[in-house]
Amino acid sequence: MGGNGMKQIPFGALCAGLVALGTVFGFLAVQLRTSGYEPYVRDVAFISVMTYFTAAMTAVTWARARRSH
Repeated sequence: MGGNGMKQIPFGALCAGLVALGTVFGFLAVQLRTSGYEPYVRDVAFISVMTYFTAAMTAVTWARARRSH
């Protein structure tokens, strides 16, 4: 389809998927806490936060990519 053959990165879908994944890990952390698996709560909560952070960085990259075009 012309151009240099590079596909457009689906930043929106990637960002939405990461937010959904972060939410799933957040709910899992809450479930682990209520089920008494306290040793795992901190790790799962950390994964949730890092997934949200990655989603935020993806959104920043997306915004910069849109600005440069």
